[in-house]
Amino acid sequence: MWAPPYHPPVRGSPFAYPGRMLTITQALYDQIVAHAREDHPDEACGVVAGPAGEGRPERFIPMLNAARSPTFYEFDSQDLLKLYREMDDRDEEPVVIYHSHTATEAHPSRTDITYANEPGAHYVLVSTADTDGAGEFQFRSFRIVAGEVTEEEVKVVEAY
Repeated sequence: MWAPPYHPPVRGSPFAYPGRMLTITQALYDQIVAHAREDHPDEACGVVAGPAGEGRPERFIPMLNAARSPTFYEFDSQDLLKLYREMDDRDEEPVVIYHSHTATEAHPSRTDITYANEPGAHYVLVSTADTDGAGEFQFRSFRIVAGEVTEEEVKVVEAY
């Protein structure tokens, strides 16, 4: 049986973290969108790492969707372990964790919320479907902490 997608209440309007936003370079933004388009009709996923404690996304790391699904993404456990070891060796952390939605709007699903385990990360969702009449994709960022979803502003800059 089909059920409409679950959308937990987004705290605040429109952004509950005053002054909280994702600042990302145009180049990283473009790489995330390109990855989402390349993997369509399957969901794309990946990470943008940055220096630990700085909250600045710098290194684009596209990952393989181990689920190879248009409705679900899953990082391969071995790839994820390797990535975290590499980030640790480089004194980095996951600043952005991204994935795409291929047929729905760019908003966290129940599953996305359940698997969100990096409270300091920006969770970016890119929709490759025109779900709102605003064009062929949406690029939105959220904070997901203890099951609570907060949308935040996205500021795209040429450089930091």
